[in-house]
Amino acid sequence: MSAGIFYKSTRYCLYQRSVLANVTGTVFNWARCAAYLHCNHSKDSGRCRFISCPRSVERKYFSSHGDDNSNGDFSESRYKLPRRLVKRLQRQGITEDEFLSKLQAAEEESHTRQKEWNADQELNSTVKEYLVNKLPHYSEASDIPEFPSDMPKYRIWKNKGKRDNTEANYGVDPSVTSVVLFPGQGSQFVGMGKNLLQYPGVNELYEEASHILGYDLLKLCLEGPKSDLDKTIYCQPSVMITSLAAVERLREEHPNAIENCVGTAGFSVGEFAALVFAGVLNFPDAVAAVNIRAKAMQVASEKHASGMMTVFLAHDSKLKEAMAMAKEYCEERRGIRRPICMVANYLFPECKVIAGHAAALEFISTNYKEFGLLRTKRLPVSGAFHTQLMKFAINPLEDTLRKIQINKPKIPVYSNLTGQKYHVKANFAHKLAQQLVKPVKWEQTMHAIYERNQGTAFPQTFELGPSKQMGTLLKQVNMRAFKSYYNIEV
Repeated sequence: MSAGIFYKSTRYCLYQRSVLANVTGTVFNWARCAAYLHCNHSKDSGRCRFISCPRSVERKYFSSHGDDNSNGDFSESRYKLPRRLVKRLQRQGITEDEFLSKLQAAEEESHTRQKEWNADQELNSTVKEYLVNKLPHYSEASDIPEFPSDMPKYRIWKNKGKRDNTEANYGVDPSVTSVVLFPGQGSQFVGMGKNLLQYPGVNELYEEASHILGYDLLKLCLEGPKSDLDKTIYCQPSVMITSLAAVERLREEHPNAIENCVGTAGFSVGEFAALVFAGVLNFPDAVAAVNIRAKAMQVASEKHASGMMTVFLAHDSKLKEAMAMAKEYCEERRGIRRPICMVANYLFPECKVIAGHAAALEFISTNYKEFGLLRTKRLPVSGAFHTQLMKFAINPLEDTLRKIQINKPKIPVYSNLTGQKYHVKANFAHKLAQQLVKPVKWEQTMHAIYERNQGTAFPQTFELGPSKQMGTLLKQVNMRAFKSYYNIEV
């Protein structure tokens, strides 16, 4: 910073207690000290470089002016520090010579930087002059972009990025576009699919899936029993295929919702339904992959006594401390090596799903009030999904996905793993496999889909699948977007 513009009243600066505190603090800012105290005198005038620097201040702080042999060095012959500053330095164990030597080093560094900056400016001016003379489309030096934001291509890209994420066709009113959401495991119920059989293609869908799976899927969905339907190996294929059957009903009743869809997402196994809907996976490959996924997760869940639990939070809840203490309890009292207790699902700000060893969940459910949690609820699942306890299932699923054809998405698909859109060249096999051991970032996904400028309309949202869980979560995250929510009954 130039000494000339540092402050108009040098007398005021040098005498302020706060300034002296900065100058003589425990941790010295030598460059600032140099800016305050150094005065580069001219051989001709002997004037100080400070603006409006009174002679009285010069006489008080600087002992010599107009010395022709002056070379800018700090020395006692040229500078006389105020007694108050000297005493303050002595109290901190700093000698006057040490103080002045530090100021001299800071000044030299400042001069070096100034020379480098001047050299850069000279080089830039030379380049600009060359461009103006050699390139005919540059008539003046001011036409040359100095920053990326000066370039037309950059401005076009930046303005495009500011537009709403959910608008695939920017000429279309956002209120007539649609977003399709697919539920995950836990939404199943006996009788699902009954309201879809009358629509074209639904029976064929169930028949093809039953042939791949090796059991009558439609009968299981319609008649149960519930104990079998709730098992992971049957639940995941049932939910995904019923959700895709609901697409056929949406196609018949709301064809514009399919044509104007600008984004899709699915919760956990529902992401496979979203990928089929977007054209990334074909139906038979998705059914086979989900079947492998369900079996591998079932086997992994049987290796440990584990589970999942919903926790409802207040603003002062200490969930991290609760999980840390639960793991400590498992390790010290239960003898569990490397216990797992972590957030598995981010649902909305006041609600998370945690998963891990059963003993850790039991500890938190017993002592939840000690950590400021409002209440807890165990989920009827067989394992700690989306935690490291599912690492056994990674390789079988990833190997299966690498053998099938994966296409570019026709519409944006949002990933549970990142909460953002899949890139067209994303490694889908790796990301879908990592989803097994990483939390589902559903709350972050909802923010990414519905984020828009104030006053911009929201798209219509359709939930395709059993129950209305995705609508309930959307209501908690974004009430304005929920006003355009519709459920397709199955």
